[in-house]
Amino acid sequence: MVDRGKDRDVNEAARRFAETLAESYRVVYGQAAESGERQRRLAQEFSELVANNLKEQAEVGRSSAQRLSEQADRQQEAGRALAQESVGAYLDFLDAAFSQYRVGAMASGQSVAGVVGAATDATVRTVDAATGGTRRTAEAATFPIAGYDEMNVEEISDRVDALTDEQVRRLRDYEAANQNRKTLMERFDSRLGASS
Repeated sequence: MVDRGKDRDVNEAARRFAETLAESYRVVYGQAAESGERQRRLAQEFSELVANNLKEQAEVGRSSAQRLSEQADRQQEAGRALAQESVGAYLDFLDAAFSQYRVGAMASGQSVAGVVGAATDATVRTVDAATGGTRRTAEAATFPIAGYDEMNVEEISDRVDALTDEQVRRLRDYEAANQNRKTLMERFDSRLGASS
């Protein structure tokens, strides 16, 4: 009888132990499932946040590039207008000078052909100078760093990271053809190598 009571107690203890163990497993499994669901939600929220940030940055970059392009177009148009006005002023000046020269030449007996030839030569030289000035004005209006030739190496180096690869290549070509400063050439090459 005593053994039967002991057996019952042992069986009861084993049953309670099995129930407690099963409940512990249910709790651990439930917590693991909740943790997995939390991690999935956090990963999804993180992905959405990253995607939204990338979209915003892309839009800001596109908008900035568009504004820069519009600014460059306005500068180029202003350069063209300045060049046209300069050529117009040169032509007006030449016309007035030619008229006075023709009157003076006629009075001194020089032939009209000689007057026309001299005026034509002067006109060609003036138009060539104005065209060169127009080209230089247009290039200066679209050059990647305004006032480049007046800057030192450090000032130029500080601005390189903000430029596009094409602008850096343009500066590199210009520097190679002009002052060819070793430090700047290395800086341009380093910047271009980093973006490759």
